Amino acid sequence: MTKFRAKLTLILILLIGCSMLIAGIFMAKVLESSHVNSLKENMERELHVIASSGVWDYQGTDAELIKYYTAQAHRLKDATTERLTYVRADGKVLGDSDQLPEQMDNHLTRPEIAAAAKDGIGYMTRYSDTLKENMLYAAIPVKNEAKVTTGYLRISLSLAQVDNSIRSLWYFLISGLAILFVIAGIVSYRIAKGITRPIERMTKVAQQITNLNYESRVPSYRNDEVGQLGQAINRMSESLQGQMARIQENERRLQGVMENMMSGIMMIDREERIMLLNPSAEAILGFSSQELLGKKYNEAKQQYDFTKMIQECIELQEPISDEMMFYYPAERILDIHLSPIAHEDEEWSGVLIVLHDITAVRRLERMRSEFVANVSHELKTPIAAVKGFAETLLAGALNDKETAVSFLQIIFDESERLNRLIGDILELSKIESKRIPMNFSPVYLPEFVDRSLSVLRKEAEKKHIELSMTVEDDMYIEADEDRLRQIIINLLSNGIAYTQDGGKVKLRVEPLETNADGDYERLRIIVSDTGMGIPKKDLPRIFERFYRVDKARSRSSGGTGLGLSIVKHLVEMHKGTIRVESEVGVGTKFIIELPVIH
Repeated sequence: MTKFRAKLTLILILLIGCSMLIAGIFMAKVLESSHVNSLKENMERELHVIASSGVWDYQGTDAELIKYYTAQAHRLKDATTERLTYVRADGKVLGDSDQLPEQMDNHLTRPEIAAAAKDGIGYMTRYSDTLKENMLYAAIPVKNEAKVTTGYLRISLSLAQVDNSIRSLWYFLISGLAILFVIAGIVSYRIAKGITRPIERMTKVAQQITNLNYESRVPSYRNDEVGQLGQAINRMSESLQGQMARIQENERRLQGVMENMMSGIMMIDREERIMLLNPSAEAILGFSSQELLGKKYNEAKQQYDFTKMIQECIELQEPISDEMMFYYPAERILDIHLSPIAHEDEEWSGVLIVLHDITAVRRLERMRSEFVANVSHELKTPIAAVKGFAETLLAGALNDKETAVSFLQIIFDESERLNRLIGDILELSKIESKRIPMNFSPVYLPEFVDRSLSVLRKEAEKKHIELSMTVEDDMYIEADEDRLRQIIINLLSNGIAYTQDGGKVKLRVEPLETNADGDYERLRIIVSDTGMGIPKKDLPRIFERFYRVDKARSRSSGGTGLGLSIVKHLVEMHKGTIRVESEVGVGTKFIIELPVIH
């Protein structure tokens, strides 16, 4: 913009300067011509005065005439300071104020004499060989009473005076032009600055808009074309700011949706390069965006079946859906949907891939199937026993009292087992569906643990198992007392059931995360036994429904296979955790950690 201002200033200076220069030259020429014309008029008047005031018909010899007219010329020059020449009608010079007439040529052919003879007045400007300078000559004819030309009077004036006057005029004009040029330069710069300053500000605002600064505005100017342009830029900036705000808001929403979607999103452009990958897709595929973005899909180290599926969608340009097993970074089942992307003009522009991790769904379906199968199997066993012994009794065994009592006891035990199984199934169903209300209240642990042990003390005494507890005084916890007792009794019952006669089952409660004042926020409950233990390979599945390490031993002990699953769910409902440590032949230890306050 500085260059434009300088150019505009220079153009204005040149326009003003050229106009002034032309006007000055024209004025100088006019003044020069006026001055010369004025001199000519003065010389003409002087000639007529001289002609009317002098005697120009003197008679005598040439020598007498030359003497007479030369004296006249000298006298008149003293009065007028101008050179005076008297020329006879035949061209002979009879008198001259500056030169000897005898030495002067015939002047009849001189232009001013010829013009005077023809027009009554004659002028000529030429270089005088006699005086060695430019001279202005004026001549008029001298006539007698009969109107006959008897000679010519000529006066001449040196043009040095005229040249000095013209030179002074030029000096004045040049000085004036120089001053005017300076003034014109200042005025031109001010005019150019006034024109370019709004444009400069508009240019800066436009550059800021180009740099995405849509809050920049052009200051308000007068309501001319420049002001209207500034208003148009401001309206454009406001419109762009609003549109960009909407775009950014939509982008933030889309970004939020993309980042928080559980499904993986992957987009491939028309050049078969991966252009979009959300965090879920990174986790599913096991590669970060930096590793995949910009690469072609067949160079992205993906599973062959997945790459082939993408290639098929690109070739057919039709939606494709399928389930596929992925083995990296972990084994999982994916539900894959591929859809070709087309613009409004139906031009194909890429492929959108949606990845759903359905591993958990399939696992739940498998667990549901296993649960139904296990329930069917567990229900079938006691029902089959009841039916078989009942049929035996109906077939005649009822008459044998001892056999009948034995069979009826078996039927009763199996019905009791069936009742416990159905009760545990219903209990687990309620717990998993979150339909059991939790009533939290302070629980005094020493008393609570003692009561729980007293419930199972007779059962432990039958196997000569030692039950013991370790609980510090003044230990409290906020919990659902009934559900907490269900947890403790289930774990203690398992410990008693799977511990050989004469073994030990212990329950210990200890605080966790104790501060300097002795307060604690969590506590740990440990139920340990000296039983047969659990093999290491079975530990990860110990809390699954109907999972038994020793199925024969479990059924003989009256277990349903749902106790530990119920315990795990109840612990989680108390916002706690449970884990198991066991060694075959040494014993098992269940460790529960619970928050003190809910």
